[in-house]
Amino acid sequence: MIKSSTKIKVEHRNRRRAAIRKKLRGTAERPRLVVFRSLKHIYAQIVDDTAGKTLVTASTRGKDIQIPAGLKKTEQSFLVGQKLGEKALAAGITKVAFDRAGYKYHGRVKALADGARKAGLDF
Repeated sequence: MIKSSTKIKVEHRNRRRAAIRKKLRGTAERPRLVVFRSLKHIYAQIVDDTAGKTLVTASTRGKDIQIPAGLKKTEQSFLVGQKLGEKALAAGITKVAFDRAGYKYHGRVKALADGARKAGLDF
């Protein structure tokens, strides 16, 4: 049976994601910054794995972030990263562990990370 290239890509990403998650755990001192990228939107959240709680979230679909029309998706991701960083600093979080969830570290994922760093997060 022949698999479609999309299914193969998803399987490879899931394998990379599992390998990353095997090594990476979010603690109370250094929670995990998780990224999910869909075709239209990008979502990020900061998670404390020991308590099993999501501490801060931000996305392009959130009501608290105003994204001007006509921005490219990488520019939108940068704004989401900045908003997430601002919310995290307000919640008292300064250090995080970055979990790219199997995505390559370029494009929208990198832009989100750069935005969070610019806002003041350390990782």
